[in-house]
Amino acid sequence: MSQGPPTPPDPSKLSPEVAQLVEQAVQAERAATEAERTARQAAEAEAAELKAYNEKLEHLVKEFERAKFGRSSEKLDPEQKELVFEDVETAISAAQAEHDDKQGQSAGGGKQSGRAKSGKARPMPKHLPKDEAYVEPQDTACPCGCGQMKKIGETRSRRLDITPTQYRIKETVQPRYACPHGNAGVTQAKAPAHLIEGGLPTEALIASIIVAKYSEHLPLYRQAQVFERQDIPVTRSMMADWLGHASYHLAPVVERMSELLKQSPKLFMDETVAPVLDPGRGRTKTGYFWALARDDRPWNGPDPPGVVFHYRPGRGGCHAEEILENFDGILQVDGYQGYCRLAEESRTGGAPVTLAQCWSHARREVIKATPKSGSPIADGLLKRVAALYEIEAEIRGCDPEDRRAVRQERSKPLVEELGRWVDAQHRRLSPKSNMAKALAYILRHWNGLCVFLDDGRVEMDSNPIENAIRPAPLNRKNALFAGHDEGGARWGLWASLVGTCKLNGVDPYAYLKATLEAVAAGHPQSRLDELLPWNFRQDAGQSG
Repeated sequence: MSQGPPTPPDPSKLSPEVAQLVEQAVQAERAATEAERTARQAAEAEAAELKAYNEKLEHLVKEFERAKFGRSSEKLDPEQKELVFEDVETAISAAQAEHDDKQGQSAGGGKQSGRAKSGKARPMPKHLPKDEAYVEPQDTACPCGCGQMKKIGETRSRRLDITPTQYRIKETVQPRYACPHGNAGVTQAKAPAHLIEGGLPTEALIASIIVAKYSEHLPLYRQAQVFERQDIPVTRSMMADWLGHASYHLAPVVERMSELLKQSPKLFMDETVAPVLDPGRGRTKTGYFWALARDDRPWNGPDPPGVVFHYRPGRGGCHAEEILENFDGILQVDGYQGYCRLAEESRTGGAPVTLAQCWSHARREVIKATPKSGSPIADGLLKRVAALYEIEAEIRGCDPEDRRAVRQERSKPLVEELGRWVDAQHRRLSPKSNMAKALAYILRHWNGLCVFLDDGRVEMDSNPIENAIRPAPLNRKNALFAGHDEGGARWGLWASLVGTCKLNGVDPYAYLKATLEAVAAGHPQSRLDELLPWNFRQDAGQSG
């Protein structure tokens, strides 16, 4: 027969010493029970906190993956996707900071750093100025009483700091000298040449305004607001006047860039909408930016990359024909029918060009035609195209003949099989279905899609020109439209210089500052090629 818990002794029957020991034991047991309850509650709270934290991170990671890899990502332009990425990444960082802060407080400490230190400082550019701030102990007296402690080393930590844009006045002083005895005339150095003689801005200021508008997409009226906050009397119209003068002087540089690009054996071309005001009707009309680009880096070509934007009032193929006058070679484009006239015998301005079509656009047509429930045809095509891109990744950076040999051996059989498969799938679909139209697009451009197999200089897609033309849509979002056709032409000029700088890893501000200074100093027209962005020596701060 089981016995119940022991009956506690009657305190009245115990001696005072024993009763005290019993009371202490009871209190110790109660304290242990309470401590165990508190620890259990803390563990449960921590577990709940970790669960909520993990659920939040899982949700944010799924949002990030959906934006990057989901089918809807094909419907977002690159700038929109970047906004999604940065917002999700910011939310993840905020969640981590909140979690780490709570962990630090629960541990009895104050706020702690959000992330563990890697132990290795990130390398910073050597050209950045460095300010050292020494933090000395309040007292360096040795506790043993021997006197002051000696420095035996130091700990250094680096952070990236910023000083907000600070405008300054550059005053040029020209001392005058004369004979103290009055036996000769007065001598004085000539004033240095300026791009805008008698004007307010330095070439550096003009360059910064150009970069802010055409690289960072900050319209002049917003830049004027920055000047106004600092009580500097620079207005939008003043800046527009400065940029007009500067564009006049640098127009020959862009014309020379266009001339040299058209001497290349292969180019990319694309066009995008450029809404402009139509003052006569009081509303906007549709113009277009036509981008012409060269990027031979994937096959180790000898020519540097470059891009030139041309503004035209329409999208007709006649504009492409005009822009490409004297160009004979391979043109990599999307499926726009306006380019077809360039491949005809009747083409004016040169021999018929070879049109290389874009596999990225072909794939995109299929993705757009895929229903939400999915499609085995889309899956089959995307899988086959992905296999081709895997081969391209392996041969990127190889010489043209090596690329061609690999494509003939490995890619050509895959493309031939893909062509037969697409034709068979197209035959069994209703001509009115979206997927049938997407497959018809591929079959219609099949010859152009196969050009890359026989020429190692040709890419599978026209992504380089799409990346180069990307600033135009972003400029539309910030500035909405150009004031007139001439505004579109000016945008094309500056976007050409800024875009080519970026393709060549050149700081647009450093290039424009040095080039404007060179033009102001009378750089000879016969040495115009020295002013091209790809000839700029950034380390020397000048063209060469």
